[in-house]
Amino acid sequence: MKIESEYELDDPRRTLEHRDIILSKPFLKRIYEEWYTEILQEAKETPEGIMLEIGSGGGFIKDMNSSVITSDILELPNVDQVFSAEEMPFSDKEVSSIMMVNVFHHIPNVRNFLKESSRVLKKGGKIIMIEPANSLLSRFIYKNFHHEMFDEKRDWTFPQSGPLSGSNQALPYIVFKRDKKEFEASFPNLSINKFYLHTGYRYILSGGVSRNQIIPGFMYSFFKKLEGVLPNCTGLFQTIVIEKNE
Repeated sequence: MKIESEYELDDPRRTLEHRDIILSKPFLKRIYEEWYTEILQEAKETPEGIMLEIGSGGGFIKDMNSSVITSDILELPNVDQVFSAEEMPFSDKEVSSIMMVNVFHHIPNVRNFLKESSRVLKKGGKIIMIEPANSLLSRFIYKNFHHEMFDEKRDWTFPQSGPLSGSNQALPYIVFKRDKKEFEASFPNLSINKFYLHTGYRYILSGGVSRNQIIPGFMYSFFKKLEGVLPNCTGLFQTIVIEKNE
């Protein structure tokens, strides 16, 4: 059953509503806890410096590590700073890690974001993101059952509207997989450190933030093991780690 909202997608209250849904659904919250654990572990392997999360409004990473500076483009009560990912209020080489969950595909000009990330990151610093994947299952789900566009044939841009309604879920695949050579040529001091797919069936069964959970929580481990079979075909999400090498 679909979870209805009285707020428009770009209304800040909708983002806070998403956060409440994630925290209230044990199955979905456990997925996010695993994602944040993975991201924070990756962030440990960076130089000492600012740990920054972009697009924090709907999440709870600060509950797991209070040192993280949370941010969002929307004015929200649960974030530390408000700014655009394309223009960050930090000095050169001040940031050790930039963490993102389902944010990259909402950034209108990812070239500006990558350029700005390159400026603020220290050598050895990382952009660590979890984003929608491009797999057999994900293409079917995103193109038929999701309100956001998924078009793997587009360029690095998408029609702009609001901070959440404007997006292309295929953008991470486009930039870091399909156009990998273009990315490497455009940003020679950034390298793709990791790129792998994961989290398929569990997210569907959790209902995400728009539908009710389908199965009881005790079956979580079973479906996690099932996802280990053919993740490149069934993964709905992917982890991408970009490292600054100079």
